[in-house]
Amino acid sequence: MTLTDFILRASIVLFFFLLMEAAAWATHKYVMHGFLWVLHKDHHMPDHNRLERNDLFALFFALPSVALIAVGAADGFSLLFFAGVGIALYGMAYFWFHDIVVHQRLRILGNYKNKYLDSIIAAHLDHHRGRGNYGFLFLVSRRYFKRITLSK
Repeated sequence: MTLTDFILRASIVLFFFLLMEAAAWATHKYVMHGFLWVLHKDHHMPDHNRLERNDLFALFFALPSVALIAVGAADGFSLLFFAGVGIALYGMAYFWFHDIVVHQRLRILGNYKNKYLDSIIAAHLDHHRGRGNYGFLFLVSRRYFKRITLSK
């Protein structure tokens, strides 16, 4: 593989990773809080169960990733494969942030001091208080980064 091929493949992975933030934002605002609220509303209840109907959205997002990876791999690891990898990496990052860091559905993360994480956690918790903020990892209002201090 040439350096140009590597850069192209890495760029496609990064592009689809970043694109998924926009897709997640739009899906969260217009689908989860729209016509599929019936699946998402249990996530906004104070008593989170181990499994929620909201978890079905992980499957919805995984399907295009798995399909792209499978088709791309069958086609000699075409660029579709790397698009699927970008989507899958975003899914892993989202799971880590949303389910482990914010909601602590898996209690495997200890104490940390990180202004970025504190800021996006504050934005997400505001979302649960009904104050918008549909972004997850990057599409978060700058106001959250201004008000967080590391006083833990």
